[in-house]
Amino acid sequence: MDEASRRTVLAAGAAAVAAVSGCSTYGEPQNAPATSAPANAVLAKTADVPVGGGVIVGDAQVVVTQPTAGTFKAFTSVCTHQRCQVASVEGGTINCTCHGSKFDITDGSVVKDPAQQPLAPQRITVTGDSIRLG
Repeated sequence: MDEASRRTVLAAGAAAVAAVSGCSTYGEPQNAPATSAPANAVLAKTADVPVGGGVIVGDAQVVVTQPTAGTFKAFTSVCTHQRCQVASVEGGTINCTCHGSKFDITDGSVVKDPAQQPLAPQRITVTGDSIRLG
């Protein structure tokens, strides 16, 4: 094998290894980001969160849901697939339109992939008609 052919084969092999190793991290879970809202920040009013739905608080990177009347839950609003912001809460799911992932409004679990990890729960308190972070 002449030197030019050998270099071509080695370069092609190195490119293949780089491509495969680059793909090995695709879809691996990422740590949920910290919210950007201060603790005790009011995220929403209880009347703003529909039963069976929710609201996305983009600045805080939180989605607040009300699976059943009077029960409020909160999760990070950053999709675990490729870290896009979720776009809507409809039909009992939190929906990411980047690649179609859907998460259950009751526990943040994956309902439809490509996401493999659930949305991280966020701690909230409900006092009167205010839903606060923390």
